[in-house]
This record gives sequence, structure tokens and C-alpha cells, in this order.
Amino acid sequence: MTLQQILKTVDHTLLKQTATWEQIRQVCDEGLHYGCASVCTPPSFVAPAADYLDGKLPVCTVIGFPNGYSPTPVKVYEAKYCAQRGPGELDMVSNLGWVKSGKFSLVENEIHAVCQETGKLVKVIIETCLLSEDEKKRLCELVSRSGARFIKTSTGFSTGGAVLEDIQLMRRYSAPELKIKAAGGIANLEDAAAFLAAGADRLGTSRIVTAAKLVR
Repeated sequence: MTLQQILKTVDHTLLKQTATWEQIRQVCDEGLHYGCASVCTPPSFVAPAADYLDGKLPVCTVIGFPNGYSPTPVKVYEAKYCAQRGPGELDMVSNLGWVKSGKFSLVENEIHAVCQETGKLVKVIIETCLLSEDEKKRLCELVSRSGARFIKTSTGFSTGGAVLEDIQLMRRYSAPELKIKAAGGIANLEDAAAFLAAGADRLGTSRIVTAAKLVR
């Protein structure tokens, strides 16, 4: 797998609480220069990032991040608010309290509502490090039905990130058309290639562009 093939799958990400516009602008410049899939910014930076990139590169942002337990109307409002300001993609965190309570219909309805109300490409973060194997399987099945385009491993803000075994499980139990995003802890080009080989279609990471700079 070539460096450029890897970079084309990367959502070049900066979601630190202390991120400044100057840092977000640098991420935009890097994402554009290195041919990334998108840049992923906090919601408050969506509008300036979209204006700055002017359609040259998709902007992604996060909804209900990082805990996922906002009420559904709040998530839908946040998603619609962001969608009106330029991002092409929304990464929403699922409600893990509902998952742990077995309220899977509420989880599915919430994802469906965000997809329907925004019309955007939605990626659903299931935070695999906090789930049992059975919960991961159930979420693969319901996200496949929900209208979302991707299922995503992690926020990167919890107790763990992406692992290869989870990508393999997600590919096995998700519908063929549902794409997979690995995120959290992808540190180098070897990691990136391994996750893609395991079945991931997209990578969420702040480090691969840095690694690419060292290669070039």
C-alpha cells in the first residue's frame, strides 16, 4: 500500500479542547496538501474551516462528543446547526448508557434522526473499548439499518482506541455497504496499513500526516 493510498483514507483530526484557529488552519493546510479524505474539527470551528477550504476538501465534525449522552433533540440540533455551516461529514457518538441498558431501539432511532434531519454522511462512534462483544455485534447490526454510512471504533478520548480485532469483528457483523472508520491510537504508517488491510475504509488520526512528513 502506497503512502498516497493511506493518506486518501485519513480524516486529519484535531479535537483537543485547547485547539486554536491557528492550529485548525494548519490542519486544513496539511489535509489539503497531503490529499486527505477530510479534516475533522470541533463544531465551533466548522464554519471558519469550511470557509477557509472553500470546497477544496471536506470538513468533518463531531456530534455529542465525546460522551454521547446528550438528549436526542440536542444531538439533532447540534447536527443540524453544524450541517448548515459547511461540513460534509458528521461523526456522532452513540448513547452508551442506552446500549448498556439494552435500549437498542432508542440508539437506532437517534442515529436515524440525525441522518434524516441533516442529509449528511454520518459516522457512528460506538466506543468499542467500553463494549462487550455482544454489544459490538448488536451495534454493527443496528448501525447497518440506521441510514449511517460508517461505523467508527472510538473517540480517542476514552480508555482505549482502535484494535485490529474490532475492525475484523465490525466487518464480519456489519452490512457489506456499511463502511468502517478506525480511530484512536493510530500512531504510524505501519498501523495505518494494518487497519486498512483488516477492513477499515477510513482512519481518524492526528499522527499520520506527521509520519508522512518524515517519509517525504
